[in-house]
Amino acid sequence: MARNYAEQLVETLEKQGVEHIYGLVGDSLNPIVDAVRRSSIEWIHVRNEEAAAFAAEADSLTTGKLAVCAASCGPGNTHLIQGLYDANRNGAKVLALASHIPSRQIGSHFFQETHPEQIFQECSGYCEMVMSGDQGGVVLHHAIQSTMAGNGVSVLVIPGDVSTEEVDDDTFVESKISTGRPVVYPDPAEAAALTQAINEADSVAFFVGAGVKDAREQVLKLAEKVKAPIGHALGGKMYIQYDNPFDVGMSGLLGYGAAHEATHEADLLILLGTDFPYNDFLPKGNVAQVDINGSHIGRRTKISYPVTGDVAATIDNILPHVEEKKDRSFLDKMLKKHYDKLEHVVEAYTSNVEKHTPIHPEYIADLIDQEADDDAIFTVDTGMCNVWGARYITPNGKREQIGSFRHGTMANALPQAIGAQQANPGRQVITFSGDGGLSMLMGELLTVKLHQLPVKMFVFNNSSLGMVKLEMLVGGIPEHETDHESVDFSKIAEAAGIKTFRIEDPKQAPKQIKKALAYNGPALIDVVTDPNALSLPPTLTFDQLLGFSKAATRTVFGGGVGSMLSMAKSNLRNIPRPQDF
Repeated sequence: MARNYAEQLVETLEKQGVEHIYGLVGDSLNPIVDAVRRSSIEWIHVRNEEAAAFAAEADSLTTGKLAVCAASCGPGNTHLIQGLYDANRNGAKVLALASHIPSRQIGSHFFQETHPEQIFQECSGYCEMVMSGDQGGVVLHHAIQSTMAGNGVSVLVIPGDVSTEEVDDDTFVESKISTGRPVVYPDPAEAAALTQAINEADSVAFFVGAGVKDAREQVLKLAEKVKAPIGHALGGKMYIQYDNPFDVGMSGLLGYGAAHEATHEADLLILLGTDFPYNDFLPKGNVAQVDINGSHIGRRTKISYPVTGDVAATIDNILPHVEEKKDRSFLDKMLKKHYDKLEHVVEAYTSNVEKHTPIHPEYIADLIDQEADDDAIFTVDTGMCNVWGARYITPNGKREQIGSFRHGTMANALPQAIGAQQANPGRQVITFSGDGGLSMLMGELLTVKLHQLPVKMFVFNNSSLGMVKLEMLVGGIPEHETDHESVDFSKIAEAAGIKTFRIEDPKQAPKQIKKALAYNGPALIDVVTDPNALSLPPTLTFDQLLGFSKAATRTVFGGGVGSMLSMAKSNLRNIPRPQDF
């Protein structure tokens, strides 16, 4: 029986295990939508194609599977591009179906004409136009294989008329997709040079990122052998921080603890699986870097010992040749400094919090963390919500945290929660949404309601663009246009048919948060928080401090650290006494 390209495409996606397509129906996309209607795939109707890409990203990041989003021609594609930038930079396995105007009209300045094969180039690893039904099967395979191989987002540009062309060749779409993760072993010479550098250094520190996800055991073994404190970027937090006796916190603008001192005072700093972009927070001295992607090495600071390879495979390779260090004085010094820093900032957020109005956002973040499920998925908006997520969400090996950590866009938390919840129906999904981010894609509240997704949406409602305000203050610029009129988001969500909670009294917060998380269905929790509760990193330059003082405000320095103080205290207790050596 004859079938068209749209049907071949959807059948191929079914065979790949795709269960959902996120998008908006219409126009040149209609043949594909009709094929989906007759398939087992569920269409998840979003209100903005940008949200479709974010949702597909979170779907893939939480499952490791292929996720699909779709957009109609012209404006549909240009909406889609924002979310695809984020998905591509976060390494999500996403296939974007970008429908196009009729092929006969391309190049004639037709209604809604754009050039999607050009505009998607920078936010994808593979982007091709389907020129015919027969060629479509070939590029469909290439697109799926490319993204499943870890090359970033794949985009298929499909003119509407091509979707209806008959096809009879399944040769390529029947190819089995390779999904294995290859192990990249280090070059022997590079591994030997790194080993020698470690052995010769009096003190060693690690700074790790998302690349240690599958190397936690190896990193801790090496740290134990060389007595190295471990600092991390936000990307590495969920994989390395928990149950880590070498933890000294996080560096960067969101940082806390002694990570900055450890990384700058060590004789040798080793960057493990991180492409941390903020070079101002990295030393320029004796630095080694291990990364599976050799093109990342040396992008952020001067590297003396480069190693291309898996973090786990590299450490397995060098560990037998690394000499054990007996002197742990540097490690102990950093653990003590880490504890002292955390203890210092905690008091500001634990004293009289039940009386402080507007509510301390740190207090709310800490309560959410305490009440959330052990395997909860958190999505956090860019801005101050990133800070609260970084400092208060406690990792345990089962929780996940997703954000726009590399692209840095607003409005990501709610649409990412849609994809995370759709792909993980049995898990609790929680957003840390800023009022600025929520208002930007607020229409997705309707998506949550339409599909009855039991997402718990916490809005840190401070009527301010807090991170922008902080950036201005640190730069010595008086804040301007960062504050806006207050909005009751609970009433907006209630009008959409969503269960809502409004928290203005901090004394009611524990009870309300517990009740909201227990609610069986979607819920929005609107918390009125202090717009002046901004956060600064533990280490600033003199110029930054001078700028902040020039723009004097009631801003609280530090930012709180939640349950991390307890872990730091435990690590401090575990420091051996002199007689134990």
